[in-house]
Amino acid sequence: MTTPTQPAEQLSTTTLLRFATAGSVDDGKSTLVGRLLHDSKSVLTDQLEAVEDASRKRGQEAPDLALLTDGLRAEREQGITIDVAYRYFATPRRRFILADTPGHVQYTRNMVTGASTAELAVVLVDARNGVVEQTRRHAAVAALLRVPHVVLAVNKMDLVDYAEPVFAAIAKEFTAYAASLGVPEITAIPISALAGDNVVEPSSHMDWYGGPTVLEHLETVPVSHDLTGCHARFPVQYVIRPQTPEHRDYRGYAGQIAAGVFRVGEPVTVLPSGRTSTIAGIDLLGDSVDIAWAPQSVTIRLTDDVDVSRGDLIAPSDDAPAVTQDVEATVCHVADRPLTVGQRVLIKHTTRTVKAIVKDIPSRLTLDDLSQHPAPGQLVANDIGRVVVRTAEPLALDAYADSRRTGSFLLIDPADGTTLSAGMAGASFAAVVRAAAPADDEAEWDF
Repeated sequence: MTTPTQPAEQLSTTTLLRFATAGSVDDGKSTLVGRLLHDSKSVLTDQLEAVEDASRKRGQEAPDLALLTDGLRAEREQGITIDVAYRYFATPRRRFILADTPGHVQYTRNMVTGASTAELAVVLVDARNGVVEQTRRHAAVAALLRVPHVVLAVNKMDLVDYAEPVFAAIAKEFTAYAASLGVPEITAIPISALAGDNVVEPSSHMDWYGGPTVLEHLETVPVSHDLTGCHARFPVQYVIRPQTPEHRDYRGYAGQIAAGVFRVGEPVTVLPSGRTSTIAGIDLLGDSVDIAWAPQSVTIRLTDDVDVSRGDLIAPSDDAPAVTQDVEATVCHVADRPLTVGQRVLIKHTTRTVKAIVKDIPSRLTLDDLSQHPAPGQLVANDIGRVVVRTAEPLALDAYADSRRTGSFLLIDPADGTTLSAGMAGASFAAVVRAAAPADDEAEWDF
């Protein structure tokens, strides 16, 4: 039996940063992304030639770098971002996965999608307009999704003569607002995406600013990929029973460790059944190891022949999550059809999918001022609200604040498999206004 490199040593070589851009319409998100890709030499020659050709046909002398991300025909025609555009690039210091998200209010669900896995969000503000409602909305979404780092990029500084007081006032207002939402770290950077000031290269027009450029900050922000300190969680994806002559009695439970560390000899509990056992062995890439950690894909073997199947969760016995059939959560509704009280749904949590019913929608969040609209009765596309869901079978959920992986879930339409809402278990950043639950129950799905 072998022991692989220790978690801290392996994770120290990890240089991947997932980040998302957001902001109001025409704040210059796509131009910033295009400038970032262009100036960091992350654009292929044929891509740049295509952008230059499209820009010339529009009568533009300089290439419109926004076209590097606005790939849909409707986006190019309207000059807006509609869908989430993912871009992959790298520098000698770090690799990046970038999600360029839309700025329109009606595409809030797209911003939620792009930022759901982000470790950093870049929120753009037009220096001429300052903090607007959509700026506050995107800051609130970042706070709801527990994005640990937020960068305020005050763009178009060239249009306000690179004035320091303008930047300082915007940075002060945004920082106070984001901090009130619980955003742990806010960094403000004055930029001009069109001219390239403080994006990749330092600006010669803003000697009063001594901080990093956008790329410097992205390369150096301390992002922790170390999930080994989190509650250990192992959602079972597949049960392996070869039943071959050489593996006649082999029974292993395969999946990806969502968080934490698992060790041979450790007492564990299988949820939701609550049955206990001990880890007899861990198989990784064909070898037996003594220890494994997130996000490795492994097969765990137990000393006892307990009933374990896909959708079960294996956790340390002294740190197992509570199981529940009453899920209280914040959801962002992403479907065009509304989510209503009494609606039958499926809830997908890690590898487990169970039937459920929406028992209550206590409130809908108004992101403009963070007020709660009580008892809305339904949530429509792009709405964010509190829900209470009753499940047919128990789920082992963590609070989203403790684990973005095991505290999140999807609500799915059982009729056609459409994703209805993305959910975050536990409390949101704002006080929840509870409304009385409806008196009448659905007989068939009243669990």
